[in-house]
Amino acid sequence: MVNQRLLLLDGHSLAFRSFFALPKDSFRTSQGQYTNGIHGFINTLLKLYADVEPTHVAVAFDLSGGTFRTKEYAAYKGGRADFPEEFEGQIPLIQEVLDALGIEWITKDQFEADDIIATLADRGAKAGMDVVVSSGDKDVYQLVSDSITVLYPMPRSHMLEMTPEVVKERTGVPPELYSDLAALVGEKADNLPGVPGVGAKTAQKWISTYGGLDGIIEHADDIGGKVGVSLRENLDQVKLNRKLNELLRDMPLDVTFDALKPRGVDREAVHQLFDTLDFTSLRSRVLAELPLADGDSETATESLVGLQPVKAAPGDLARWLSAREGHRLGLFIVGNGQPRRGDVDLIALASESGDAIVADRVELSEEDTVALTTWCEDESAKVVHEAKAAWHALKGSFDVELAGVDVDTELAAYILHPDQRSYDLSDLVVRHVGMTLPDMTAGELDLGLALGGGAIEGPAARAWALLPLADVLEREVAKRDSTDLLHDIERPLMTVLARMEHVGIAADTSVFDELYDEFDSRVNRAAESAYAAIGHEVNLSSPKQLQVVLFDELGLPPTRKTKSGYTTNAEALTDLYAQLALREDDRAVAGREFLGQLLEHRDAIKLKQSVEGLSKSVLDDGRIHTSFQQTVAATGRLSSTEPNLQNIHARTEEGQRIREAFVPGAGYESIMTVDYSQIEMRLMAHESGDTALIQAFIDGEDLHSYVAGHVYGVDPSDVTPAQRNKIKAMSYGLAYGLSAFGLSRQLRIERSEAQELMDDYFERFGAVRRYLESVVAQARRDGYTSTILGRRRYLPDLTSDNRQRRDAAERMALNAPIQGSAADIIKIAMLGVDHALRENGFDSRVLLQVHDELVLEIATGEEESVRDVVTAQMESAVDLSVPLSVGVGVGPSWRAAAH
Repeated sequence: MVNQRLLLLDGHSLAFRSFFALPKDSFRTSQGQYTNGIHGFINTLLKLYADVEPTHVAVAFDLSGGTFRTKEYAAYKGGRADFPEEFEGQIPLIQEVLDALGIEWITKDQFEADDIIATLADRGAKAGMDVVVSSGDKDVYQLVSDSITVLYPMPRSHMLEMTPEVVKERTGVPPELYSDLAALVGEKADNLPGVPGVGAKTAQKWISTYGGLDGIIEHADDIGGKVGVSLRENLDQVKLNRKLNELLRDMPLDVTFDALKPRGVDREAVHQLFDTLDFTSLRSRVLAELPLADGDSETATESLVGLQPVKAAPGDLARWLSAREGHRLGLFIVGNGQPRRGDVDLIALASESGDAIVADRVELSEEDTVALTTWCEDESAKVVHEAKAAWHALKGSFDVELAGVDVDTELAAYILHPDQRSYDLSDLVVRHVGMTLPDMTAGELDLGLALGGGAIEGPAARAWALLPLADVLEREVAKRDSTDLLHDIERPLMTVLARMEHVGIAADTSVFDELYDEFDSRVNRAAESAYAAIGHEVNLSSPKQLQVVLFDELGLPPTRKTKSGYTTNAEALTDLYAQLALREDDRAVAGREFLGQLLEHRDAIKLKQSVEGLSKSVLDDGRIHTSFQQTVAATGRLSSTEPNLQNIHARTEEGQRIREAFVPGAGYESIMTVDYSQIEMRLMAHESGDTALIQAFIDGEDLHSYVAGHVYGVDPSDVTPAQRNKIKAMSYGLAYGLSAFGLSRQLRIERSEAQELMDDYFERFGAVRRYLESVVAQARRDGYTSTILGRRRYLPDLTSDNRQRRDAAERMALNAPIQGSAADIIKIAMLGVDHALRENGFDSRVLLQVHDELVLEIATGEEESVRDVVTAQMESAVDLSVPLSVGVGVGPSWRAAAH
């Protein structure tokens, strides 16, 4: 086995170290699954793979329960704290990851991972392989030899290479005698007591003198002093230690070396699992750095047979386009795709035959520019990836609006895989077409980098690959009955969003400046008040210093335990503040005062940073140009980034004051807001068919008072504000999969009261209960949920053996149809409003979408007409068994337009 290299990993050891090295709360999925151990393990695996370049790999795991060692010595590893629950659930997921990566993992009843590693390492060494072991357990030191190297994890992701010389330097004994040393001094981690009074130096001296443990035992009577007596009194324990800490190199293990050859990465399995784990950048690294499974790894050279790219000289592009009039072409742009900052550096076009042309914008002739802009603006069929970014790039460079997009492959991929976190073109082409694209010598569209060196294969191949990719994706979309969703909703909405982003919304920066100063003053006042409450200054941003103040100085009840102490995150401190509100002792009063100011300090910092970010986002035209993301939320909802204008809450005074800064621009007289009234509840009534809820909407009742009256058994007019708020929270919670536990936390009531509230609700609105139960049952049968427009969300974890993942999938199954249908409706409304305004020649325009709300800029004299048009379009977007109702507000700012 020349040049064969075997890599062996201790799965539990490496995952456990990662769990404590990475902060839990920073590695947590949207459904609450902790992933820090998984993330760190995969990072370690990728590093080892790159450094070791193994031909064979295996990962060994411990099993719960006892081993042959605990049968021999019941106290073996006794006293160890149980693994944290957040960690325990990560091991099965790591094993699922390994399955997706095509890497063998092994367990063996009654044996430890170290024994599996020792046995395989010994077999590998005897077969002439270079063996590399990665484990954080010092017991593996005994395996080190000329053919077996141990990589021992160190702080800051370093790995210490343990050769025989390094083991001797660190322990004072050679590897083969390390277990003798451990037998004498004991192993705290394994609960093996050493000889009292005997430390490492004494043990090393004895081993050097007598050649090892056998010689020490043979000459035990010759060793004088107290240590000699201690040794003789503990010989039985020493012999037992030696028996227990020696790793087995010949355990029964039915594993062949062929089974340890990596099978290659299963792309589909990685995508599905990493979608669940919310891994994005790690997904890209795995697909780039690990070998792919057979069938996923065609070479770039084989894939590009038939591609005939040319570099355009001035005049070539016009002639090329003319010769291909009426053909569907792939379009790929290198440049900048941000709103109002768009720019084209290089453009690639390709036909299905493999003819491709790549042109540098600065080298285009006037004839080329006319031909290109004409083609961009007409309805010639185009296939583009991230068409909205291409729209902005072309708008910025040529002042044209991209039309005729036949397929946006990013949107098509999103329809198929809504839970995926990214839709990289190269990956999609490999995944669906079996073609490997050549590397780009520079960034793609959204990175704002130009392609240098005259290389044309990268962009040409991408333009060409878009065409077969579009065909495959369209077929898959059709199989899922989602063609109308793609072509009639998402694709035309792309153009509407591009125009909205390009227009932006005007901002009065003086309001931002005023708010910044005010929030800055609040930060300082809160800090001074917090210091006064405890009598000294403290770094309010330092978790360690806060732990000392809260739990040592003030003696407050501890929060959730973490590796670095007790958590001081906002959720935990808010809960702690609520607990203290129920107490009146001096400690609680002091704690409340400090905590209140600390929470105020944090809120004020966030507000200060928010208005600072908004102010910096204002471009030279005096407007903010957010980007709306179509492919981020699995439910179909749009999200806003750079900056996020959807999180400026109208329900807080601070949010309303920030909204004051958003005003009509020059030539416009007002801002109009139009939003759906209780759309989730209307959808719940429609989908459940509950006659009482449907009638309440038809009669125009105050829904929450009406429902509260039924639940509490009183007339709706007698419902108290507190009762109404509880029912409102619960009603919306049901639409979002909220449990009794979640409701109790949200309302800060006992879980039993929350459960009773839900039971009373379901008793009076039984159709809602039946609907919610049927949603989960149907999703479990089908594997997916559907919205009213047929938007599917696939939920494979509904049948998972992992309870946490199954519960999370059930919550998503409850959430997706209602939230997704609401997203579908507002998208239909946006298309209708945009079309009606443009068709009727209005200058007024839609600027923002904030979930169920549209924000418009109203031109002089158009208010009443626009109000009628927008109301009609939104209320007729879909046909439900209950009426859709909208509220309209108009004013000189976004805040003033509230209604």
